[in-house]
Amino acid sequence: MYDRLQALFRSVYQREPAAVARAPGRIEFIGNHTDYNGGTVLGAALDRGTWVAVSPRTDGVRRFYSEFSPTVVTLAPGEIGKRSGNSSWVNYPLGVAQALPFFDLKSPIGFDFLAVSDLPAGAGLSSSAALELASALAFLEVTHQSASREVVVKVGRHAENQFVGVPCGILDQGVSGFGQKDRLVFIDCRGPRFETVPLPAGAHFWLFNTHTKHALVDGLYAARHRECMESAAILGVDLLVDATGSQVEAKRVDLGEIRWKRARHVLGEIQRVEEMVACLQKGDLVRAGHLLTASHASSRLLFENSTDELDFLVERLAAMPGVFGARLTGGGFGGAVMALTTGAFGDRQAQEVAAAYAQRFGARVDSLHAQTGDGANVVTPGERSESKSPEQ
Repeated sequence: MYDRLQALFRSVYQREPAAVARAPGRIEFIGNHTDYNGGTVLGAALDRGTWVAVSPRTDGVRRFYSEFSPTVVTLAPGEIGKRSGNSSWVNYPLGVAQALPFFDLKSPIGFDFLAVSDLPAGAGLSSSAALELASALAFLEVTHQSASREVVVKVGRHAENQFVGVPCGILDQGVSGFGQKDRLVFIDCRGPRFETVPLPAGAHFWLFNTHTKHALVDGLYAARHRECMESAAILGVDLLVDATGSQVEAKRVDLGEIRWKRARHVLGEIQRVEEMVACLQKGDLVRAGHLLTASHASSRLLFENSTDELDFLVERLAAMPGVFGARLTGGGFGGAVMALTTGAFGDRQAQEVAAAYAQRFGARVDSLHAQTGDGANVVTPGERSESKSPEQ
């Protein structure tokens, strides 16, 4: 990826990049829509992600190019409006540049920017957070600044909340920032507080990308966020994490059926996260799989962010030998399913799932045997073997 990025930068801008940074995509292991409700969540950083190269300019012009878009997007000095259409991806690095001053950090006056990625788009692997964190690190590098890992994560979230317009929690950026190989990232989103949990030996991740719509800005995600905030207000708490199951039941009439379902899902999911940490620490992958499948059932029935395609995959996978459990991963409303498996589950089994999916829906599903990886870091051009992470 490094060589491809550097060659493309030279081709597009006829000069060398001054800074290169990378950030991984992530799997939401368990904790669906718990993050912005102040709850807990577990995620895994992948060994795939987004790479960003930046060189500063003194004229205030900002130019953006990526594999996602066929043309260079040029912004005049001082131009900060959101982009749309094929250039809407620019909103992520542009939002990061706008966010930095909110954390007492300087944005580069002007720059040439280029991004490449080996993350499958629309699969619920948070390519947007990877782009945000890699952009933040590259911008800090070319302005000769440093920031803690936690601040970089918060910059990415600020960009997505305030500029892009997605009311996400800290999960995506947190896992991309704090990821470690062979470990999961545990986040208590109220702090936020970040820890890592060892992944038991013998645990494997498989992802199945349905290629169905996964556009979080289109209102479905925002609607769930709104319903959760309304539920908390009715229950008299700031966030749903502060409510109890008995409170939810006592206020069922006031909540109404929809908000009651949303609150029940969030509280149940927070409890499943806590149980999952205990299971992983004991190496109990069988119980961990049951929790994953229960999480999907709650997403389907109570949070209503699943689809027929995702439900089919979870049901098919959960019945197969070598599979501990499966669930949708990411925001939902399409995207991908994650399965936790033994090493006995391989390409042949994945192809069986794909064939059954094609027969049922007349469409293709892609599979990926995912590997865990390290969190976001800066890679200095010319010193590819040496990388540095944000200050702890």
